Amino acid sequence: MRLPRIGDLLSARRRTRTLTAQILVWILSILVLTVTTGAILFTLISNQTLDRQYQLRALGIAVTVAQMPEVVQALESGDPGHSIQALAMRVQTEARPDYVVVADRNGIRYSHPNPELIGRTLEEPVAVLDGQNHVGTDQGSLGASVNAKAPIRAADGTVIGQVSVGILETVEYTEVAQQIWVIAGYSLVVLLISASGSLVLGRRIKRVTFDLEPAEIASLLQEREALLHGIREAMVGVDDDGRVTVINEEARRLLRLEGRSVLGEPLEDLLPAGRLRDLLTGHVDGADEVVITDDALLVVNRMPVNLAGRSIGAVVTMRDRTEVEALVRDLSSLRGLTEALRAQEHEYANRLHVVDGLLEMGDVNQARSFVSRISDTSRSLGEGLRGRVEPPELAALLLAKITVAAEQDVLITVTEDSRLDQTSASSQSLLTIVGNLLDNAVDALSNTPGPRVVTIQFDDADGVFIAVRDNGPGVPSHSIEKVLVDGYSTKEALPGMRRGIGLALVSRIVRRAEGTLDIFPGPGGHFEVWLPADPHAIYLNDEDAS
Repeated sequence: MRLPRIGDLLSARRRTRTLTAQILVWILSILVLTVTTGAILFTLISNQTLDRQYQLRALGIAVTVAQMPEVVQALESGDPGHSIQALAMRVQTEARPDYVVVADRNGIRYSHPNPELIGRTLEEPVAVLDGQNHVGTDQGSLGASVNAKAPIRAADGTVIGQVSVGILETVEYTEVAQQIWVIAGYSLVVLLISASGSLVLGRRIKRVTFDLEPAEIASLLQEREALLHGIREAMVGVDDDGRVTVINEEARRLLRLEGRSVLGEPLEDLLPAGRLRDLLTGHVDGADEVVITDDALLVVNRMPVNLAGRSIGAVVTMRDRTEVEALVRDLSSLRGLTEALRAQEHEYANRLHVVDGLLEMGDVNQARSFVSRISDTSRSLGEGLRGRVEPPELAALLLAKITVAAEQDVLITVTEDSRLDQTSASSQSLLTIVGNLLDNAVDALSNTPGPRVVTIQFDDADGVFIAVRDNGPGVPSHSIEKVLVDGYSTKEALPGMRRGIGLALVSRIVRRAEGTLDIFPGPGGHFEVWLPADPHAIYLNDEDAS
C-alpha cells in the first residue's frame, strides 16, 4: 500500500472545498429548497384563504343590502327618486367594497360606481332568480373581482332583483404581496441564521478534528491502519479515560486478548493486576521498563499523546525481548567462560613451566608428583559434583560457575549433604534457577572483603530443594518484595544486558511450577527454592525457561 505524503494531502486540500464550505453549501441548499417550497405552498394556501374570506365578506354586504327595506321599496316602485344609487354609494363608502350594483330581475342596473351604466342591462344573466346566494369570480365592467350576489325579495318572497357586491382582485393581490414580503423577510433571516450556524458548526467540527479536512482524515486513517498492522512491535492506544482506542494483532497476542472485543473497554478491566497493568495504565512511570509475563520478557514504553496542545491519551509499545535477552545472557555466559578459560590458560602455562623446570633440573620424581597432584585436584572436583548432582547439564553448569567465580576470588562450594538425582523438573528450568541464583550471589560479593564464599545445597527427598547462601551483605528486609519485581536492581546494567531479570525469571518459573521461593533478610544472602515432585505441576519447557 502506498502511504499518502504530506504534499498529496495539501494538493487534495487545494482541489477540494473545505469542510466548512461544504457544510455551508449543503445547509443553505437544503434551506433554500425547503423555504422556497414552503413559501410557494403558503402563498397558494393564503390565496385560497383570502379568496374565501373576500367572498364571505362580499356576500355579507350583499345580503345586508338586499334586506334593506329602503332598497326593496325603491326597487318595487321603480326608484323614482334614485335613492338606490345613494344607498349603494353609502355602503360602498362604509363597508369599502369596490362596487355595489343593484339590478331588477330583468338585469336593469339601479346603482353602479360608474353612473353612466345606471339604467343599462347587465352583461350577464341575473343569477339569483333561483332564490339562492351566489359567490365566485366575476369578469365585470370594472375588471376581475371576487363577487357575491344576493336576491332581493318582495314581501311575498318573490325575487324582484339582485345585489351584486365585488372586491377587485387587485386589492387581494396587494394583501398577498404584503404577506409574500413578510415570508421573504422571514426566509432571509432563517438563511442568515443558518449560514451563521453552519459556520460555527464547521469550525467546531474542525476544532474537534484538529483542523483536518475529510480527505485528510481518510488518508490518515489509511496510514494509521497500514502502520498499526504493519509493524512487528505491539502497540496499544488509550484515551484520557484509559479506554482502548487502537490495538494491533501483536499486542493482542502478548496480552492474551485474541478473539476478544477490547475497543472501548477500560484497559484495567482487560488485564490482571500486576506490574504489566500498572505500566500500561500509567500507574508506574518509566522508559524501557522490563516486564516478565508467563510467556515472554517484554520491554514496555508508555508515551502520552498531545495534539494541538490537548491531551488525547497515550500510546503503549511493547517489544518481545525473550529470545534476544536469552541470547544476550548466553553470550554473557560464554564471555565469562572465555575469560575463565583464558585465566586457566595462564595458570596451566605456569604449571607447564614448573614441570619443564623440574625436568630440566633432572628432578623427574618431583615433576611426576606435581602433575599427579594437579590431575587429582581437577578430577576430584568433577567426580565430587557428579557424585552429588546427577543431571549432567547441571553438574557442568556448577563446574563452570565454580571456575568462573574462582577467577573473581569467590569460592563456590556444594554442601556435602547435597543430593540431586534425575528429576521430573525441566533441566532448563533447573539451569535457569541455579545459574541466576549463583550469579546474583557472586555479584553481591564483588565489592566485599574476603574471604568470599557461596554455598549451594540440593535435596530431592520431597521434590527439588535448592538453597544458595553467601557471606555478603544480603537483602535488606524492606527490599525483599522489590527484588522480585521485573527490572529492579541496585547495580548498573552491563553493556547490552538488562539488570533485574534473573530473580524475576526464577520467580516466574517457581510460580508456574506451583513451588515456593523464600528470601531471607541479611546479613548474608539466603535464597531457597522448592519445586514439587508432581510431574504434572506445570513445569516450564526448555523454551519458556530461557
